[in-house]
Amino acid sequence: MLKTNKSVAKRIKTTARGKLKRTRAFKGHILTKKTRKRKRHLRRSALVSTVEARRIRRMLPYG
Repeated sequence: MLKTNKSVAKRIKTTARGKLKRTRAFKGHILTKKTRKRKRHLRRSALVSTVEARRIRRMLPYG
């Protein structure tokens, strides 16, 4: 039985077409010096790159 990497499972969701969706970095703290526009864009989710996706899929064997 394969084990799911729980730290990855909490951070990444799978889209309906099977791509991997992630949240953006640099949004946790020290937000006062970042512009309003930059913080707004960081709210959007992004797709995991195809190079990284192969490694991440191995950590998420069940979806």
